[in-house]
Parts: sequence; structure tokens; C-alpha cells
Amino acid sequence: MEETTLNTTSRVRQALPAGACDSHLHLYDPAIIAAPAAPNPLADCTASRYRALRDALGLQRAVIVTPAPHVVDNRVTLAAIQTLGARDTRGVGVVFPDVTDAELRHLHDGGIRGIRFTVAIPRTAVTRIDMLPSLAPRIHELGWHVQLHMTPEQIVESQAIIEQLPCGIVFDHMARLANGPLNERAWAIVQDRLQAGKTWVKLSGEYLAANAATAHDVARKLAAAAPERMVWGTDWPHPTEMPNPPETAGTLDTLAAWIPDAALRQRILVDNPAQLYGFNEGL
Repeated sequence: MEETTLNTTSRVRQALPAGACDSHLHLYDPAIIAAPAAPNPLADCTASRYRALRDALGLQRAVIVTPAPHVVDNRVTLAAIQTLGARDTRGVGVVFPDVTDAELRHLHDGGIRGIRFTVAIPRTAVTRIDMLPSLAPRIHELGWHVQLHMTPEQIVESQAIIEQLPCGIVFDHMARLANGPLNERAWAIVQDRLQAGKTWVKLSGEYLAANAATAHDVARKLAAAAPERMVWGTDWPHPTEMPNPPETAGTLDTLAAWIPDAALRQRILVDNPAQLYGFNEGL
């Protein structure tokens, strides 16, 4: 898989502010997912390869999200935090309810600041939403958040659980509200959580939307609702788009089109992720 963005950084039309953060990317351990009989293009998506992309695009900070193929093995994320630089890198891990307190502390010391529940695509899901009530109080004590990748319909179904979470919440990929015509019930839940505080949304995964116009409208709507709690991510290496991923620089161009105000992009790229992930606090 070639990442043409490495040689076409001129496609990033707006220079990035110092401290710009890619708040959503995945890295993979080739030893775990590579199979000679069925080559996996994701096996080449390592920390060293991402570092070259990050530098070419002018990004400085990153948040690595443990991908589904690794289930609850967060070692590749912890290792990548060190490779990319612990001062400017954080992680979001995946754990089961039987995780020990010692392991949670180990993950925290290694730069993990949240746990992800990816249930939007049931066939690839390794966690379940009913795991949340037992895990949320434990990670809340560490100052972590739960990161939810859910469809609007799942958000509505899980409203009671979501509203009772003691910890912070981060909705992946615009809460998938751009999947199609706006789900008013899901939007009301997300908006309520945003207004209540402690909830954030990632303006990412635009190619998961029904179309570009819908993605644009939803991104603007979310940013207007809570500009101080929006972050952005590339979703590199765009695993849902394999084997023909988009050029990563285009995701930055999309953000500039969604958010034409430079001061607001500064908040989304720098200030908001610094607060959410504790970049100014050190490990």
C-alpha cells in the first residue's frame, strides 16, 4: 500500500499550527496480523511509517487507537508511544472487564488515556457496550475516557448506559451522525451530552458518511454545538477503505473546508486535544 501523501504534502492547503494533533490513527504489529497466504496491507502500517507521514504533513502530536485485530493486546500501541515520543503521543486501548488494576496502571504509565468500544460494525467488534458499566468507574479513577464508535441507532439503544457514565466520553467519527439523514434522537443525545460537559467528538472518518455534503453539514453542526470539545484525526491508515485508501493529506483539506475559521481550527487541532489527552501535563 503506497501512501502518496508522503510525496504530495503541497495538497495540505493550510499550514498547520504548532502542536497540531492527529487524534485518531491505528498502528499494527506485522507479527500478529501478517499472513503469507493472505497478505494484509495493514501489516506495513507501523510506527516508523506513520512517523514519516506525520512529519511530512506537519503534525506534531498523535493519539494511537488499538485496532480490532489486536483485540486487547495493547503492546503495539504502548511501543508506538515510545517510538513516536512519549511527550507528544498518547493512546486509547482496548480492555475487557477482567483487566487487573495493575494492568490499568501499566497502561496509564505507558500513555494510555482512554478505552475504546467499537461496536458500529458488529462482525469485527471485540467488545460489547454492556461491558461499560463495570469498566467506566475504574477508568474514571485514572482520569480516562471511554471512546465510543457506535451507529446513531446504537446510541439511541444505549442511551441509559451512556447517560450514566461517570467518566468522559469521546464519540468516534462524528458519532456516525453523517451515515444518512440525521437521526434526530441520536443527535439529541449527543447534543445533550456535549452541553452537559465531559463529552467530545472526533471530526474524522468523512468517507464513512453517506456523502460529502452530509459530512460537511454534520461537522459544522457539531462544531457549532461545542467548539471547545471537538478534535480531529486522520483515521490513518484508513482501514475501512482498504485496499484503496485515500490520500491522508486530503483529510486535512476536508477539515479546512468544514471549519474555515483559522482560530477554531487551532482549537480543534491544538488546544482541545491538549486538554483531552493531557499533553501539557506529561506522563
